[in-house]
Amino acid sequence: MGKTKVFCFGFGQVAESFINKLINENKEFDLSITSRQETHQIEFNKIKINAYQFTDDKFDNSVKKKIEEADYILVSIPPIDGKDIVANFLDTNLKEIINCKWITYLSATSVYGDHKGDWVNEDSDTQPTSDNGINRLEAEKNWKSLSSRKNYPLQIFRLAGIYSNEFNILKRLKTGKVQIVDKKNHFFSRIHVEDIANILFKSLDNFKNNEIYNICDDKPASQIEVVAYGAKLLKLEKPNSVKLEELESEMLKNFYKDSKKVDNKKMKAFFKYDLKYPSYKEGLNFIFNNGM
Repeated sequence: MGKTKVFCFGFGQVAESFINKLINENKEFDLSITSRQETHQIEFNKIKINAYQFTDDKFDNSVKKKIEEADYILVSIPPIDGKDIVANFLDTNLKEIINCKWITYLSATSVYGDHKGDWVNEDSDTQPTSDNGINRLEAEKNWKSLSSRKNYPLQIFRLAGIYSNEFNILKRLKTGKVQIVDKKNHFFSRIHVEDIANILFKSLDNFKNNEIYNICDDKPASQIEVVAYGAKLLKLEKPNSVKLEELESEMLKNFYKDSKKVDNKKMKAFFKYDLKYPSYKEGLNFIFNNGM
């Protein structure tokens, strides 16, 4: 039996964590990834990987052959100027993908918009308020249309706010780069990158076409609650709250615009998965106790 062929459009923290999971599980695989730079080779966790040039206006022709051969295609490139360049590329440049068992498109829970602190699930209204959410929802529609027309095996993961051992509230607290707005009834959901990787791994052998899953932990919480817990772990003073209108960052303003609690029951039931970090507390405790 040959090696599993994996192709990653984009190679950020989710794709890296997924590949680390494959390595840790001793999965035999060949990996190809895309890069905005000229085609080159990189070394990642002691394996050599070909990184093929792929941008919205330029791509290495070898990409087409690699995609045609791929068993699994992970798409983590966000929309660019409102367009999903990967969906457009596949639509324009490939007639069929023969070997593919799944294409996973990584979307975001920002597609739901503001639900005033109420729970949302995969059937809830999608009324995004931010540019990111609007573009993500449009990309989802493009992927569903492409999958329907070309019979591509597709699953969409709507990811909550991602944190990891490298990127987390504890590091930001230590550098003093945390601003919080004490906004009543403001909830958001998050997910540790390792849990995303574990679910992707589970989906290698457990896939259902054209399904959408919320990928988040069990405990939506306010930013102030998460920051207070992080400050307590670090024995630091909790940062002072600021007014919403005082925020300079457009990203932060968008963050506080939406309030919702994201339901993950469908994800846990279908993939039969118990979260390694069921809430921010377990996640931050692990980061704190493991050499941050």
